[in-house]
Amino acid sequence: MEIKGAKDQVTFEDVKALASTYITNPESLALIQKAYDYIMVMHDGQKRRSGEPYTIHLIWVAYILCTLQTGPVTIAAGLLHDVMEDCDVPREEMIERFGEEITTLVEGVTKINKMPYMDESEIYAENHRKIYIAMAKDIRVILIKLADRLHNMRTLEFMPPEKQQRISRETMEVYAPIAHRLGINDIRVELEDLCLYYLDPTAYHEIVELLEQKKSERKEHVDMMMKEVKALLDEHHVSYRMKGRAKHIYSIYKKMVIKHKRFDELYDLNALRIILDDHVNCYEVLGLIHERYRPLPGRFKDYIAMPKPNMYQSLHTAVIGAGGQIFEIQIRTESMDQLAERGVASHWRYKEGKNYSASREQKEIGEKLQWLSDFIALSDEIKDEKAQEYYDTLKRDIFEANVYVLTPQGKIIELPNGSTPIDFAYRIHTEVGHHAVGALVNNVMVPIDTKLKTGNICEIKTNKNSGPSEDWLKFVRTASARNKIRSYIMKRDAETKKEIIEEGRRLLKEEIKLRDLDEKIFMAPDTYKNYLGSFGARNFEDLLIILGKRQAAPATLLEKVQPTKKSFFDNLSKMLKKNQNTAIMNKKNEKSIGINISNITGLKMQISKCCSPIPGDSIVGFVSKGQGIKVHRSDCPNVQNVDKGRLIDVYWDYTNLENKKYNVDLEIVGLDRPNLLSDVVTCLGQVNVNIMNINAGIKDLDANIRLTLAVENAEILQITIDNLKKIQGVATIKRVIH
Repeated sequence: MEIKGAKDQVTFEDVKALASTYITNPESLALIQKAYDYIMVMHDGQKRRSGEPYTIHLIWVAYILCTLQTGPVTIAAGLLHDVMEDCDVPREEMIERFGEEITTLVEGVTKINKMPYMDESEIYAENHRKIYIAMAKDIRVILIKLADRLHNMRTLEFMPPEKQQRISRETMEVYAPIAHRLGINDIRVELEDLCLYYLDPTAYHEIVELLEQKKSERKEHVDMMMKEVKALLDEHHVSYRMKGRAKHIYSIYKKMVIKHKRFDELYDLNALRIILDDHVNCYEVLGLIHERYRPLPGRFKDYIAMPKPNMYQSLHTAVIGAGGQIFEIQIRTESMDQLAERGVASHWRYKEGKNYSASREQKEIGEKLQWLSDFIALSDEIKDEKAQEYYDTLKRDIFEANVYVLTPQGKIIELPNGSTPIDFAYRIHTEVGHHAVGALVNNVMVPIDTKLKTGNICEIKTNKNSGPSEDWLKFVRTASARNKIRSYIMKRDAETKKEIIEEGRRLLKEEIKLRDLDEKIFMAPDTYKNYLGSFGARNFEDLLIILGKRQAAPATLLEKVQPTKKSFFDNLSKMLKKNQNTAIMNKKNEKSIGINISNITGLKMQISKCCSPIPGDSIVGFVSKGQGIKVHRSDCPNVQNVDKGRLIDVYWDYTNLENKKYNVDLEIVGLDRPNLLSDVVTCLGQVNVNIMNINAGIKDLDANIRLTLAVENAEILQITIDNLKKIQGVATIKRVIH
């Protein structure tokens, strides 16, 4: 059946006739009839700006949906899509008459009333947030919305000029890209041409005039080329269908205005499409074409082996054909041609039978369309953002994504411009992103902030013990990656904060017990409310964090609240000597190492060389025999299995650390490449860190660099490590335990 065009008129009889070509179930056809009967009553008397009955628009929407071969539920929802808002039909009545499924679809496409925003752009963004969220739940919503918008654009001439401009901009920015992403080429092309007609009428008419001037000449060349190609294919007994392909106006406009090309420089105005039975025949015909006509270098594209993200498949080539004219030739199968014109709607067109399931269909579409899976996940992650931020994020991360990166298995991951391996990792899976430690691009180790390009093959290296860094937020491009990184860091910080608070609580309780004080009183927050300021705390929780981080000793705090006699410290010192038999008094002139135990002075302490703790590290004291107290990092393996009775709490005395530097050993493992060592030394010079020792070699085919650096504290060390990780080829960096 011939499908009517924009200038024709349709009736409900046309809808039924077209629907009946693929829907035969009487109950399904009755559902469409029921929806039509209902709108004829509910919209009775309502008119469009053109003066025609409003129901004409609804019938057109249903007809367009029939051309896409959507199911009876979708067609019925298309007929009913304005009834809840325009006719004040309650949700309960819709469910009672047409069921939950149709009601949900109608709600998804219902126009939003003017909302009380001062900025019209917020109304616009809020409207589309609802559309996008509904679309993420059910692809049929956007099919109805596209049909609705197409007919509105066809009848836009009856709107005031300012509304024509606004609706056309919205259509060009939102609906045409969605149609393109879904591969619904027929609708996309018509929408883009109609938008151009209203947005830049001068350019539109100029292109139409240029096409008209060359029309007869172009037709002559195309006819000649078709005759030659037909003879070639007939000679080789190929079964085919062939047609000329018209270049749509907006496509010409983009090349002339955006790419600054002259009309006579456009090579693909002359175009042929060859449609075959089998994809193997496509390559055979391509060989015949290239054997007869000289192909243009760089113009061949194999979208059969590597389909576009919207599942489009075809072979594209450009050749010098009849009369020396350049022709673009597309070669595809019948099913590929259907998919190219009607996209996802063609691939999943309605199939009758009890096995049909809309939810299964949605899942299958998501599996086939990677961008739709990303869209659904992203919509769920950012749906609570402000409307404008939500709209901008989806537009950038999904609808403007045009960098195609491959996994080592050949799966295409679609990303926006400027995306990095970390963005790529999070698109694969959240856990891959969380534990990423490096990336290989085209088998070469690269920094994780490298900007990926189309055609790159990216492999992510992971470590289950690693996690995202806040520095990642400075370079990730996609909102999805950014949100997941923030969520991870917030959760990790919350857990760390809880652990630090519990550690501070434990230390305070031990000190209270040691002093034989009343725990009920001295663990009460009110006891310390007058002393918070002197420790830089706002509340009792802050105070516990300061104690837990060992930025202050519980003894110092309690000494302010409940001063003790001097003999208390003497007794404590004696107790340590008696119990551990190890505390050796320092010489009076011995230089402090910036570590204290409670308020006790004079005990010999030294920093352990096995783990080299530095200010900012969590530390613990180990009472050794005859050597005083050795200070280890709390995570040092050498103190994990010792007698806990020989461990004591120590803390950094930050008032006594000025201008001190501490040695720390690092091991760098990475790709053995020229100038790696030079780049490491240069990087350390840039961050102003002293190199005390350096040793480089090859270990297990990897470059291995051992460094001893002099740094002030753990914060400076972390900054240094973060900068070293950005060096090309660096895979891992760790502090050495001797």
